[in-house]
Amino acid sequence: MVREVRHDATGPLKVDEGDFDDEKGNIAICLCGLSDEYPFCDGSHRTTRDEEADTVYRYGDGERRIIEEIVYRDSGSDDGSVSGDGDDE
Repeated sequence: MVREVRHDATGPLKVDEGDFDDEKGNIAICLCGLSDEYPFCDGSHRTTRDEEADTVYRYGDGERRIIEEIVYRDSGSDDGSVSGDGDDE
């Protein structure tokens, strides 16, 4: 499976002792890109358990969509945009 994830971070995540959970004593960093508590894990990765290996997914607004085809614009395009699931207008 492949998942389209858009990250806005422009630098590293710095973790210190204040980030540790008082009850659990640990922290979990989100690697799926779906957490509402990003960069920390909130368990959203559980929604990916039934993803199929050869399918590309896009998550947004609480929904999962299958991306049938990813089409990249020519390098001559001036907006640099990428089209994916056909929702772009």
